[in-house]
Amino acid sequence: MPTLNLLQAVNDALRLEMRRDNRVVVMGEDVGKFGGVFRATAGLYEEFGPERVIDTPLAEGGIIGTAIGMALYGLKPVPEIQFSDFIYPAFDQIVSELAKMRYRSAGQYTAPVVIRTPFGGGIKGGLYHSQSPEALFIHQAGLRVVAPSNPYDAKGLLLAALRQNDPVIFFEPKRVYRAAKGEVPEGDYEVPLGEASVMREGDQLTVIAYGAMVHEASQAVEEAASQGIGCELIDLRTLWPLDIDTLVASVQKTGRAVIVHEAPRTCGLGGEIAALLQERCFVNLEAPIRRVTGWDTPFPYTLDEEYLPLAPRILQGIEDTARYVA
Repeated sequence: MPTLNLLQAVNDALRLEMRRDNRVVVMGEDVGKFGGVFRATAGLYEEFGPERVIDTPLAEGGIIGTAIGMALYGLKPVPEIQFSDFIYPAFDQIVSELAKMRYRSAGQYTAPVVIRTPFGGGIKGGLYHSQSPEALFIHQAGLRVVAPSNPYDAKGLLLAALRQNDPVIFFEPKRVYRAAKGEVPEGDYEVPLGEASVMREGDQLTVIAYGAMVHEASQAVEEAASQGIGCELIDLRTLWPLDIDTLVASVQKTGRAVIVHEAPRTCGLGGEIAALLQERCFVNLEAPIRRVTGWDTPFPYTLDEEYLPLAPRILQGIEDTARYVA
């Protein structure tokens, strides 16, 4: 079984599905001959040609608007937004048109568009190349939102996303594009959307994370174990629809929870998860649910690692939550 990084896994999934289904069309800024700014689409132009790997103008609203039209006429477009920070000019097309197409047509039309975009910080990209806007799209009914943390899941989740008829926003954690490596099966497989992964079992505290922060949380959980704190680590994988059953089962067992994401704290996904767990696990909770997140500021350039909730800050959250006594 080959070892791939996350970027190679995404490329492998695109290539596999384009060979399997000639309706799949890749489009975006520099995705063709250049192979994408991170090289996620490298080699696709040479294999599939300019009619299926389309370089677009630098106009995100136009990219997504065109993709919606293509989907309504039977294609399965996969537009790339070069950085998630650039998705805002396309926001109206996504939330007012793409997300609502099935609803407004009473199921007569679907728009199977999979929007790929790198998100998050950690590459010294500054405030315009480091944002995490996933909560904005989770708030919109009609969209599925995915954020893998590792190559195996990236390939399987992307293949699953490409094979269903609802729009998906596929957030790729660029901080670990090349750093996250693992065995990835050759050929076809899917990771079902809407199912979280219990990466490590424990009975004292539940740690919930996604994307690049899974790796930071994993390090913090290892350090907590050396102190005798047994944490259960859950990788959400699909942010919406949320696998609330897996989260509830874990928190009912442990009685304590720490939620990690690098997006700003206020109105972030962590707040919604905390509310859902409090509604379902109130009698099981032995401590307040803690969030370890990015700050409510623009993403800084020189203080990149001060902004991110890295392992030491996660570990502090674990320790404080484990020690809490009412």
